[in-house]
Amino acid sequence: MYLLIKVLVGCCGFPTGIKRYMKEFRVTEVQKTFYKPPSPETLKKWHALAPENFEFTVKAWQVITHPPTSPTYRKAGLKLEPSKAGFFRPTREVFEAWEKTREACNILRAKVCVFQTPLSFKENRENQENMKIFFSSLDSGEITFAWEPRGWSTETVRRLCEELDLVHVTDPFASLPVLEREITYFRLHGSPPGNKLYRYRYTENDLCQLAKKVRELKGCIYVLFNNIWMHDDALAFIHILGEQG
Repeated sequence: MYLLIKVLVGCCGFPTGIKRYMKEFRVTEVQKTFYKPPSPETLKKWHALAPENFEFTVKAWQVITHPPTSPTYRKAGLKLEPSKAGFFRPTREVFEAWEKTREACNILRAKVCVFQTPLSFKENRENQENMKIFFSSLDSGEITFAWEPRGWSTETVRRLCEELDLVHVTDPFASLPVLEREITYFRLHGSPPGNKLYRYRYTENDLCQLAKKVRELKGCIYVLFNNIWMHDDALAFIHILGEQG
């Protein structure tokens, strides 16, 4: 049974100091777990700082989703063989990366783990089979798996989300989820109305349109801003939601 509506607004990462951030928002999507998971001690400190009603979501380690040729590996100082990592390959390295991701989720009491796949993750049979092997091998426990595909057809995304019990992550200004679930997860990359990915600052009209879309949904709705102006835009969106009751 769905909740009537619960909206959690925040940012992908900490655009301000963590203590200030936790006073302003009730959720964050942890980004450092994508590049290279922080130590358990660091994660425990973050959890200890968080107010009781604060929630973490976790972005899965790139070793699971992205190939070693990705520039994000260089940023993290990671060196792995191309055939051993990324694209949900059924390798020891990928499953060990999941164990590190799951450890972070457990420490932070995260309810959602986000798997973002790059444009290079093509809609082919091998990648689909790898996804099936990967997700069917995991014990999710209390964690909801959320997938943000890029460039895949609606039909395939719907089929995989149904079969693997995944939440379809979208940017609501580009598309809406293919399935209605108890959880809706939006990641806003700063793209409307042009292609200024990450560099776009949302207007008041944009945020009012977003609020309208959110109010048409039910259940728990995560709205995570991921653009350069994410801190200001997220606060402005909370204000608009409050004004609209």
